Amino acid sequence: MTYEEFADSRLGALLRYAVMLTGDPHQAQDLVQDTMVRVQLNWRRVARTDSPERYVRRMLTNQYVDWRRGSWARRVLLRGEPDEGVPAPTDHAQSAVDRDQLWSWLSRLPRRQRATLVLRYYEDLPDAEIAEILGCAVGTVRSSISRALATLRAEYVEACS
Repeated sequence: MTYEEFADSRLGALLRYAVMLTGDPHQAQDLVQDTMVRVQLNWRRVARTDSPERYVRRMLTNQYVDWRRGSWARRVLLRGEPDEGVPAPTDHAQSAVDRDQLWSWLSRLPRRQRATLVLRYYEDLPDAEIAEILGCAVGTVRSSISRALATLRAEYVEACS
């Protein structure tokens, strides 16, 4: 497989994954672009791996965790388009407020915890694959998810009271 074939077939999925990590479509595009430049420069090494997509996803995740661009991760933006197959809520204003609140809570999580949640619940990956992508132990993945969910639960309880 060539770099061009890989980029053509996987760019959309990588961009969707990056949007879930960053919470901002424009920052996601920047993140994917930076990562794909690195992928192209190292394509021979990437292509030799058992799973180039997994390798690139790991590069993207590491780039996200290490990215230092001020407070870009703290910006809260709403997703532009609703998910297909999900019935439209009756109260659109409340739906927007809820979505905004969720993005706010996610943006306050440490990057590694947010990455583990996205890999688990958006990419639907098992703990072992998440650990491989993040370069850590399976137990670290589980504790990171547990801490992130505990933080989100606490934020939710505080908001409801």
